[in-house]
Amino acid sequence: MFESDLSPGEYLQLADFRYRIRKFLQFSENACREQGLEPRQHQLLLAIKGLPESVQPTIGELARRLFLKHHSTVELVDRLERLEVVKRERNMKDAREVFVRLTTKGNALLRTLSIAHRREIESCGLELARALHSIMGVKEHAA
Repeated sequence: MFESDLSPGEYLQLADFRYRIRKFLQFSENACREQGLEPRQHQLLLAIKGLPESVQPTIGELARRLFLKHHSTVELVDRLERLEVVKRERNMKDAREVFVRLTTKGNALLRTLSIAHRREIESCGLELARALHSIMGVKEHAA
């Protein structure tokens, strides 16, 4: 069974939503590069810092969260280690397992980027939410 085509308004909604996402991502990419990082590097730092306490920052877990292959994540960690923003630590209980930790420099860099991202979300987040709600058919309620 084939779905019927979308209406012109639905295409408009999808295009607007995609535009708003891309606008935020463009901001993010530029902010990262201004701090000397590539976007994926920033994503890895954020993934480490944002893990639940019950989850350890292993290469495998970070690869899963970033949708990367294991070897790509290893290369990413290698580059970040050279920048001195992450370090590897052996698991004291199982020396075969390695955790990736932020350094003081990494924490400071992530904090700077996170504050900038939070400000951007405060600035453009409402438009992004409205675009998503429009696609989903959610009606805005007056407060």
